[in-house]
Amino acid sequence: MDIEIGHVNVRHITARAGMPAALQGLSLRIASGERVAVIGPSGAGKTTLLHLLTCALPPASGTFTLGGQAPWALPRRELQRLRGRLFLAPQVPPLPPRQRVVTSVLAARLPAMGTWASLRSLFYPDDIPAAFAALDRFDLGEKLFERVDRLSGGERQRVGLARALLAPAQAWFVDEPLSALDPTRSQQAIATLIEGARERGATLVASLHQVDVALAHFPRIVGLRDGQLAFDLPAAEVTRERLARLYDRFEHELRGEGAAMPETSVAQPVAMHCR
Repeated sequence: MDIEIGHVNVRHITARAGMPAALQGLSLRIASGERVAVIGPSGAGKTTLLHLLTCALPPASGTFTLGGQAPWALPRRELQRLRGRLFLAPQVPPLPPRQRVVTSVLAARLPAMGTWASLRSLFYPDDIPAAFAALDRFDLGEKLFERVDRLSGGERQRVGLARALLAPAQAWFVDEPLSALDPTRSQQAIATLIEGARERGATLVASLHQVDVALAHFPRIVGLRDGQLAFDLPAAEVTRERLARLYDRFEHELRGEGAAMPETSVAQPVAMHCR
C-alpha cells in the first residue's frame, strides 16, 4: 500500500490551545512493500505519525493518502473498510487479560469476518493450527492456550506482533515493538516481523528506540525531532554525527539506557481499552 503525506500538521484532540502541533509540516512518501524505521527521542512524534497512518488521527492541514485514497474524505463505511486493511501493533497490546492467547491471536482476522463469525470466534477458535504457526515464529507456540494475564510483558508484546501474521492487512504499523524485550528477543522478533511482511508484500513502518536494531534491519530510516522531519535516508547514510544531532539532550536514549528487562516475571493484569 502506497502512502503519501504532504506538509501535514497533526494536533491531538486533547491538546491545549496554543500548544504546537504534534507533527508539523511533515512530508513523506512510502512505496508499497517498503520497510521503514522511524527513530527519534521521546516526544518526537513517532506514535502520532503511526496514528495518522492508521487513520486514528486526522490531519489538521496538508494532504494524506493511502493507496491513492484520501481516508478522511471517504464515507464512514468506506473509511472503516480501509482501516480493516491496516494493522497497528501498539506498544502495549490491547489483549483482554482473561482471554486465551489463541483467541487473542486469531482476533487479528476480525476485520475480514462477518458479525456472526466474529462472535463465534470468541468462544470457538476456528483455525488453531494457524494461531500456533504464528506464535511459534515468535517462540511462543507453547503459550497457545495460556491466559493472557499469565504472560510476561515481553510475551504479551510478542503475542501482539504475532497477530500481524494473521491480519488481513496490506500495511503494518508497529509502535515500539521491542520495549519489553531483551536484546536477543528483540533481534529475533524484529527479524520475524520483517520476514513476515516480506512474505506478504506488506508495507512495514516501525517506530523504534533501539537505533542499532533499526540500522541493522531496515533499509530506510526516518528521523523525527519535535514533530518535524530531521532526515529521511538509507540506513547506510545515517552517521553517528546525524544521530548525535537527532538525540541532542537525549543521549541516554541513544545509548539505550533504561532498556527492557529480561522476560522473567509474569506481568500483572492491566485494564486495557480498545478504541
